Amino acid sequence: MIVGIDLGTTNSLIAVWEEGKPKLIPNSQGTFLTPSIISLDSSGNIIVGKPTSNNPFLANFKRYMGTNKVLHLGPHSFRPEELSALVLQSLIRDAETYLKTKITEAVITVPAYFNDTQRKATRMAGQLAGLKVERLLNEPTAAALAYGLHNRDGESKFLIFDLGGGTFDVSIVELFSGVIEVRSSAGDNRLGGEDFTDALEQYLVHEMMKRHQIDYNGFDESQRTRMRQETQKVLHLLSGKDEVLFQFDGTEILVTVAKFNELVAPLMERIKIPLEKALRDARILPDQLDLVILVGGATRMPVIASEVAKMFGKFPQMVLHPDEAVGLGAAVQAALKEQHRDLADVVITDVCPYSLGTDVRAYKNRHGSGTKFYPIIERNTTIPASRVERLVTTNDYQTQVLIPVYQGESYNVDENVKIGELSIALPRAKAGEEPFEVRFTYDINGLLEVEVTVVSTGIKKTALFSNQNHELSENEIKACLEKLQSLKVHPRDRIENRQVLAELENLYSFFKGEEREEIDEQISLFLSILETQDQEQIAEERLLALEFIETFQRLF
Repeated sequence: MIVGIDLGTTNSLIAVWEEGKPKLIPNSQGTFLTPSIISLDSSGNIIVGKPTSNNPFLANFKRYMGTNKVLHLGPHSFRPEELSALVLQSLIRDAETYLKTKITEAVITVPAYFNDTQRKATRMAGQLAGLKVERLLNEPTAAALAYGLHNRDGESKFLIFDLGGGTFDVSIVELFSGVIEVRSSAGDNRLGGEDFTDALEQYLVHEMMKRHQIDYNGFDESQRTRMRQETQKVLHLLSGKDEVLFQFDGTEILVTVAKFNELVAPLMERIKIPLEKALRDARILPDQLDLVILVGGATRMPVIASEVAKMFGKFPQMVLHPDEAVGLGAAVQAALKEQHRDLADVVITDVCPYSLGTDVRAYKNRHGSGTKFYPIIERNTTIPASRVERLVTTNDYQTQVLIPVYQGESYNVDENVKIGELSIALPRAKAGEEPFEVRFTYDINGLLEVEVTVVSTGIKKTALFSNQNHELSENEIKACLEKLQSLKVHPRDRIENRQVLAELENLYSFFKGEEREEIDEQISLFLSILETQDQEQIAEERLLALEFIETFQRLF
């Protein structure tokens, strides 16, 4: 079975295609949203989801995907991929308990503006979680897929405005005759709801110092966590009130909607840049859009709907639940991958959201020479795409050529993101007399392959980007897998125990009266044994619980 997963900065969800439609799967707490947070409980167990009490935790690690950053939690050190893998494992455990089947494959969503290294890191997280990642799907494309299916018979041009906890994406989509065509995408990987929280928190920190001489720099970790929580509480309340009183350790600061809008004005200016780029690339004027759709939890802030309405002259809509649209779209893509007959008439196209290219000589004079960015695949090219360019040597008798690979839009190569390089040997010849072909192939998962062919010899070489020091070797992958498997996970989160609890809970919902009370006692007993974390006692009680279930099913 293939599932769809929205691996988010703030929250994550998992969905499946069932009975002709995408369906979200509840977690062990009975909710669809699982906070993308890893914490330790008082016994040192790894917990995925909202941390309890003041236990240490890690959050927002999606922003570091594809980097070498190491995050510390108690005695543990984690790469961002490992933390994401723990979230994925939790989602899969919950889904397997709910669906009563083994899950080994998934479609995972990523921000449209994730580069090649970030996508590889996401695929690696899936691998560490024990999954075969069938497809990496751009988040706004997933939302478009969910909306397009929801409105399959219509014809329209719409804009998907996707503001999550840590990233912002926008896509222009055209829907016609069962075809969902992404015309353009743009975004900002460093802009999300957390930045709006940061802006409010920085203001409150400043006011606390100014009014009460309370220095945030002197706060311990517990105080900083509580400060963040109170800030988030104020932000959420501002969605329904004109003013909210911030209270913290005897301090009171009144925050108005007008003040908050003033604080986040620079962030709203940043939001306009990808919007304008997406419209320009799609060659669509704002008044040609039939609909603007808001996706992502951060779009609940009234300032977003208000500013978007001003930009486009129409009030944006939340056709589907903003937190759920991406996950539902991922499930639709999973169903398309499995070729469900319900979706036989649905076709979706996507685009490469950024330009990919190399550098070439821009000039040569007595002071030296300079280089410039040379795009091979332009941004918003429909994918999969393969483009080839013929280049020539620039120096006499050079014996090899180095091909750097960049993602970006700047003329100056140094202002773009270098995502790899490869070199190939050449026959000796005068400058300009030894041509070679460079082919870029960008697939539907947003992954890039580069091939260089020496024209005179036919020798080819394909890029593996082995120089990217954030990637993992075979031994490192093995070590990560062993580390994740050895982590202490609370017994209540282990699949064998969750399945027993799920069956007991199903019995509880089916019966009533004395039978329900008897089942309730069995559930309470099993939960109390799980809390002891005594593996031998748990295994013994699990067998007794299974016998109880079997007896109940036989008698009733």
